[in-house]
Amino acid sequence: MVGIYVGATAGYSGKNLIALGLGLKFQKDGLNVGYIKPVGAVPVEKNGKIGDEDAFFVQEVLGLNEDPRLVTPVLVTEDFKAKAFEGQASDLMGDIKRSFETVSKGKDVTIVAGSGSMYSGKYCNVDAVEVVRTLGIQALVIDRFTKELNYDYLVVLKDALGDQLIGTILNDIPQDYMEELKNHIVPFLERNEIKVLGILPRDPLLGAIQVAELAQRLGGRIVTAQHKTDRVVENFLIGSMQVENFMTHFRKNKNSAIIMGGDRSDVQLVALEGECPCLILTGNIYPNDIILTRAEVKEVPIIVVRDDTFSMSKKMASILSRLKLRDMVKIQHGAQVVANNVDIAHIKEQIGLR
Repeated sequence: MVGIYVGATAGYSGKNLIALGLGLKFQKDGLNVGYIKPVGAVPVEKNGKIGDEDAFFVQEVLGLNEDPRLVTPVLVTEDFKAKAFEGQASDLMGDIKRSFETVSKGKDVTIVAGSGSMYSGKYCNVDAVEVVRTLGIQALVIDRFTKELNYDYLVVLKDALGDQLIGTILNDIPQDYMEELKNHIVPFLERNEIKVLGILPRDPLLGAIQVAELAQRLGGRIVTAQHKTDRVVENFLIGSMQVENFMTHFRKNKNSAIIMGGDRSDVQLVALEGECPCLILTGNIYPNDIILTRAEVKEVPIIVVRDDTFSMSKKMASILSRLKLRDMVKIQHGAQVVANNVDIAHIKEQIGLR
């Protein structure tokens, strides 16, 4: 049975992106693809069945329809955690192995998706390292750039998995880090026998969010231009500075939501005239009539939120760093990014696919 484990050095690193990119490419190559996510951290109900949110989504995109209990044999509910911490968990690894064997029947390759980091689930002995060893499959590990890369973590994983680690995919790499990456980090990794399977540059579309979804996540109310909430936000700026300074930053960040106090009508007007994708007004302060009218004319949605500007900026940063693939435009674009930047031929060779 041929399998490939898609793991990561941390949560929210792009596991769904890579799993879907590989799955769609394998299917395009005429392969029969299976999918499981052994450990699910986000239980949801769909069509009367309980499963993992990401697993439901990936199955849908890949056109699969396996029983959720088979796809995600270990579902982390509050009841499960209570039993696991008390040492009352059942034969979890046995359940995972049986699910993998069942799903893999008749498949050319089965994608096994991780949850969290490669050591998440250690408390109940279902961490990724143990899953890879037990299933006897190959693994690739995604390392997403935040402030730096987790190259030490990758070396530890190579020691733990040996030849079962076929390499790493470095994700969300900013352009100004590329030179250091190629001159220092990649040679370091390859000296430690960790093949770099792909480098995915930072992509604004993959990190973007529609205004309507943003308002929902922020717990805000959209008070203007309701018909334009499909606009896309790629980043954010805080509009607490003087107008002159704000304009300098704003010109460089055209697709950014602007976060500011509801009483800063001067900066609000500048942002509206610059056609920002949306305004986020903090402190539950509604804009004055001039701003409301101008926003409607310019068709710019305004979101009013209760939190202060500092709290809202932290929340925005968290949302943008944890965005999931959910709409078809992102999925198709993400699959193309993977196909263009990942050495899929090498992955197929290493896991025994022709």
